[in-house]
Amino acid sequence: MEYGRWLRGHTQPGLDDRHRDADGMIRRKNGNTEVGTLRETYGDGFAAGTRRDAHLSTVLERSGEPSLSQYLKSGR
Repeated sequence: MEYGRWLRGHTQPGLDDRHRDADGMIRRKNGNTEVGTLRETYGDGFAAGTRRDAHLSTVLERSGEPSLSQYLKSGR
């Protein structure tokens, strides 16, 4: 199978287990991603004091950070 044909409709690995869309944009983490899932990637201390079934959007809203990357940079 030709590589270009395989590439159409598929994504390529990006940063932090995210993937690049066909236009090269890196997909953002969905606000519905659960804290427990994010702790698998970022460690048990991620969003300390927050229930594991809480959503990323809740964590970002409470912290006042606009994105996961900004939340991580803030060192919370």
